Amino acid sequence: MERTYDILVIDDDAFMRDACHQALSRKGHTTALAKSGREGLALLEESAYDLVLLDLNLPREDGLFILAKIKDIDPDAVVVMISGRGSIETAVQAIKLGAFDFIAKPFTPEELINLVYRALRNRRATRVGKGRRRYAVRRSKPVKIISQSAAMERVKEMVEMVAPTDSTVLLEGPSGTGKGLVARKLHELSPRRSRPFVAVDCGSLVKTLFESELFGHVKGAFTGADSTQQGKFEMARGGTLFFDEISNINLEIQAKLLKAVEEKRISKVGDHKVVDVDVRIISATNGNLKKAISKGLFREDLFFRLNVVSIHLPPLRERGEDIPLLAEHFLRISCNEQGKSIEGFSPNAMKALCQYTWPGNVRELENTVERLVVFAQEDVISTRDLVYSNTVLSRIVDSEPIRLEEMEREHITKVLASVNGNKTQAAQLLGIDRKTLRIKVKKYGIEETSAA
Repeated sequence: MERTYDILVIDDDAFMRDACHQALSRKGHTTALAKSGREGLALLEESAYDLVLLDLNLPREDGLFILAKIKDIDPDAVVVMISGRGSIETAVQAIKLGAFDFIAKPFTPEELINLVYRALRNRRATRVGKGRRRYAVRRSKPVKIISQSAAMERVKEMVEMVAPTDSTVLLEGPSGTGKGLVARKLHELSPRRSRPFVAVDCGSLVKTLFESELFGHVKGAFTGADSTQQGKFEMARGGTLFFDEISNINLEIQAKLLKAVEEKRISKVGDHKVVDVDVRIISATNGNLKKAISKGLFREDLFFRLNVVSIHLPPLRERGEDIPLLAEHFLRISCNEQGKSIEGFSPNAMKALCQYTWPGNVRELENTVERLVVFAQEDVISTRDLVYSNTVLSRIVDSEPIRLEEMEREHITKVLASVNGNKTQAAQLLGIDRKTLRIKVKKYGIEETSAA
């Protein structure tokens, strides 16, 4: 039987993504599709792929930059660039930076398949003698849990104690508290670290496809099943399977999941063949599973299977000491991504961050800091940035005093702009002579293009 592979396609063109999926799935390969570089990198952080098809011309992203990021995550990743007209020279540059080859648009399904097989044959050849390691270590940098609060120190202690074991873990806590991060840390510190970490977002899966997503399906199992597909259990074999928002799984699938967890054996949809799967289960929920059990929405026997070790993640409002650390951490990340240089937060801006209750927890804080970096005009984020960026913090900030010189500079700039830089008219409106205006323009470093 011909070997099948897991292939990631990163392309903003929906037609191109679908074309690649159709061509590859007909040969039995499993495909994951990403419409942006960031989305593709997130998938690579969570799962392993035998090959990546990467578009060179992604909107708002440089294909060569994404290639470098992929190589940071997995230095052994096999990447084939998809290049459009006029980008052949860049594609050649990509090869110098580590891509295996490129394929120019438009291409036929046969051309794509031939290149994919050539790339994968080369991949196998380079690993002869070392043994085939299907899944590389997922991260070049360790997972970091940013905290200094007593509440999170207890969480980190539990993680360090539980990670080396094979115990099933249930992570509880509100949305946005970092349950996914803790799950990855548990995997990173476990003996399974070199095997895949596969996440299942139970809240986003279509309920009718749950069984297929978890256990896979064979060709013809149902309408639209054009090829045999692996499920998450098989993808995570030897590693960790993380169920995010486990309470969203319906009762019928809960029964089948319970059997899989107990027996560590599964069957694809439409197939009676039983497959052994060695995975560690980590689950997460933002709700109360005991209440769900009392309402008949969650199986009690499955709960006991998943809840061997329970770790509770506190909301951000209960770990306020961590807010400054997290804010600075997210600031560095956002500045790096957006090419900005911002030193930090003003005292009053940080005070506003610490006073807010953060109903969206760490995820809301991260998104807020990213928005502040987008709108920041100076090298320090101030309360004016909080107001200007229209964040949730704008209602609770204590206005910082503005120096008289700053007010004068801003006023002169606005007046000059209103008269298209005519200094004579601006001086008349300001009630000063033209010489004085010229001195102030020079003093405040007002752009001469707007003060001609």
